[in-house]
Amino acid sequence: MHFTIRCTDKPGSLDLRLATRPDHLAYLQRNVEKLVLVGPVLDEEGRPKGSFYVVEVADRAEAERLAAEDPYAKAGLFARVEIDPVRVVFKDGAQVAG
Repeated sequence: MHFTIRCTDKPGSLDLRLATRPDHLAYLQRNVEKLVLVGPVLDEEGRPKGSFYVVEVADRAEAERLAAEDPYAKAGLFARVEIDPVRVVFKDGAQVAG
């Protein structure tokens, strides 16, 4: 099952994000088989202000666990985290569902 995970950084937390980034990237590498698309959400100046994930996991509980165990979340970077199921219709340039 696919889920989006949308995380909004706390204001003024860019230094925390940058300091935690190596651990965050290592965490993503350990979970790469679950990741469909992951990257930072940028502000108008191109600086990170949040994170966006599309993940493929067994259920919502696993998506919540994946989000909660991210070093960014553990460091207290996020002001808000939203997780929603998604039905994938197109993937890799091809329609996969009706």
